[in-house]
Amino acid sequence: MGVSFFQLGYAPMMKSPAFWSALLAFVFLLAMSQPIAAQDGAAHAELQQKIAEMGPTLPLITVLPFVLLLLCIAVLPLYAAHWWESNVHKAYVVVGLSAPLMAYLVAMHWAGGHVLVEQLREYISFMILLAALYVISGGIYVRGSLNGTPLANTALLGLGAIVASFIGTTGASVLLIRPLLRANKTRQNVAHIVVFFIFVVSNCGGLLTPLGDPPLFMGFLKGVPFEWTIVNLWQQWLLVNVLLLVIFNVWDQIVFAREEKERPGSQLEEVMKHEPIGVSGGLNFLFLLGVVATIYCSGNVKLPGNQPWPWGMQQGIMAGLAIAAYLTTANENRAQNKFTFGPIIEVAVLFIGIFITMAPALLILNAWGQPEGGREILGVKFGMREPWQFFWVSGALSSFLDNAPTYMTMAATACGLNGVAAEGSDYLKTFLAQGPTAVRLLKAISCGAVFMGANTYIGNGPNFMVKAIAEENNVRMPSFFGYMLYSCGVLIPIFVLVTFVFFRG
Repeated sequence: MGVSFFQLGYAPMMKSPAFWSALLAFVFLLAMSQPIAAQDGAAHAELQQKIAEMGPTLPLITVLPFVLLLLCIAVLPLYAAHWWESNVHKAYVVVGLSAPLMAYLVAMHWAGGHVLVEQLREYISFMILLAALYVISGGIYVRGSLNGTPLANTALLGLGAIVASFIGTTGASVLLIRPLLRANKTRQNVAHIVVFFIFVVSNCGGLLTPLGDPPLFMGFLKGVPFEWTIVNLWQQWLLVNVLLLVIFNVWDQIVFAREEKERPGSQLEEVMKHEPIGVSGGLNFLFLLGVVATIYCSGNVKLPGNQPWPWGMQQGIMAGLAIAAYLTTANENRAQNKFTFGPIIEVAVLFIGIFITMAPALLILNAWGQPEGGREILGVKFGMREPWQFFWVSGALSSFLDNAPTYMTMAATACGLNGVAAEGSDYLKTFLAQGPTAVRLLKAISCGAVFMGANTYIGNGPNFMVKAIAEENNVRMPSFFGYMLYSCGVLIPIFVLVTFVFFRG
């Protein structure tokens, strides 16, 4: 039986300004990308030179829309939560901040339009990956539950730490948070379990591949080899996640032992019961493998004639996999997962503004980091040079802003220190070729952006999503500052240890 476009649940998307904004951006991209691709070597070199010259000449006020947008993302959910819930209102903020900047860049700089096109291409690639992982994982329903014991909870978090690197922190969070909550539905104290889930599954577990966390995927789009993360960052991933799992297990053992003394024996037996585990929508795992294979092959497998993949091929395959997963998945699975397009539309609205407004920040910071000059701002020397400095600055910004643009901003700064212009589609590959010092800087930036997104609810997209799901299931989660008490007490000491083990000296 035929199913119409609107019956598939896309009617709300068609009415959303986010949908039409993304469509217009895509049309603009298609219109502009062909002339860029058709340029000969001399014209391309001239364009890159013009882009590099923009950084030192851009006034600092061009960074203001980027800062204001990130502040809106951080502050409005706390002080204007009801107003900020509407994606339409988010779109108003995005358009209001990004449109004047776009007009300025196009009108005042010969290469400004090309910079915007490059940012839009990255945005579309970024959103297609996130949407594909979100849609595919949203069709996998894990039914049943484990018993809510400390060992079972620790095992589920450990599984999430591994899975997060391969289906993304968002996908892993969507997949595993509800089974975890069902396993602990008769426990009295559950908030700490969800907090550690955010630490491990929604953040620190996603360090091993570009699929794990948005900052790493942004690095992949800029030339970091697919396997670079797992080869260079597995030790940091192992140290942080093992420490978190050990601390969690001890913590949960103490809480569980206290509950055992307080509850009657019949209630304790109820805690120990569990429903048989099962999975519906198993075909979606093949689609997830297809996404992983597509990302890997796009960076490692050449087309006939030793040609790289043209832009749009990788994105088209991933979009096709997501559509196939949506059409072949039973509606009951998404209903059981309470799946909606709302969260991914919210991300699409906000991130088109982030990608546009962060363009001047990337160019300016790259210019500031250039060894030949530009390092003194208002009489203050721009002093980041060591890996530990990049680790903590990347982490501090990722804690309160968004970790993907933070990663790109810090990477642009590190490139400037090594005389590499932050331009083109593979400048981070050029940066890594500078030697061990460059590798250590990018390792520090990667770890800071991924790990410290766990420091606050607003540090990474899945954090608030997991909090909302837990509260829907009657778990009383800590406040914004209450959560930070957990992160300051648990995460910061671990990050200090990471600094001395990996990034100091």
